[in-house]
Amino acid sequence: MNGNGNHSQERYLIFGANGWIAGLLKELLEKQGKEVKGTLVRLEEREAVCKELDAYKPTRVFNCAGVTGRPNVDWCEDNKQATIRSNVIGTLNLADCCFLRGIHMTNFATGCIYTYDEKHKEHGVGYTEEDEPNFAGSYYSFTKAMVEKMIKAYDNVLTLRLRMPVSDDLNPRNFVTKITKYERVVDVPNSNTILHDLLPASIVMAENKLTGVFNFTNPGAISHNEVLALYKKHVDPNFTWKNFTVEEQSKILKAGRSNCELDTTKLTTTLAKFGITVPEIHEAYDACFQRMAANLKAAK
Repeated sequence: MNGNGNHSQERYLIFGANGWIAGLLKELLEKQGKEVKGTLVRLEEREAVCKELDAYKPTRVFNCAGVTGRPNVDWCEDNKQATIRSNVIGTLNLADCCFLRGIHMTNFATGCIYTYDEKHKEHGVGYTEEDEPNFAGSYYSFTKAMVEKMIKAYDNVLTLRLRMPVSDDLNPRNFVTKITKYERVVDVPNSNTILHDLLPASIVMAENKLTGVFNFTNPGAISHNEVLALYKKHVDPNFTWKNFTVEEQSKILKAGRSNCELDTTKLTTTLAKFGITVPEIHEAYDACFQRMAANLKAAK
């Protein structure tokens, strides 16, 4: 199977094992009884990547590694070489090493490579997988758009564009946790990825060796105020927040932020073939916050 000998079982290898999404993915695969390993090998270190692939002999690789910057993407503005090393050189290196071994790779990428324009207005037409990226307001987004174009040369890679991912807990990396801690938020509609709905779908897509680019968000767009209103309703009735404009926000940030809606027609049509339905974003958030409230109550 794929030049890896006669494995009777699928084997999953996750790069970026210490990451938030990698941890959730590993847990999900283990619950499904899959053979899975997480690795901390750095993507750009070719010899170490090859050694890991040859030792474990995975049939599927998930790339959850890469630099997003701490505390946020502004970090990438001052660390451009480190950002390139991980997000561009590293990602392409892993894709190439997997390609040479006939291994399918799922690359968790970003949809933060677009911004609203004349054609793609708020609550209007979403960006498809074929649209040219038009947002380079942050170095992070610039590198992500660049690597996505280049990785298309590899026919073993599935690229999933997540946006503002949300989990059923208040993990520090959860988009909801972040915006509840901001002093003020902008109220712009955006596409979001509810991980409860979409992470299991990524496993199905990898198992079926799907390749190419997919917008990996729930259908529709939701504004920050709508998200926080649902959070207040289900999770924290005492929560309050303040707004400010995109212009006011830009004065306190080093890098710009992407605001856009992604078209999910390709994703929902493809997943329907496997019997998977992805709930619309408002409905998905409502269910997510109900699960979150239950989880928080159980943890007390």
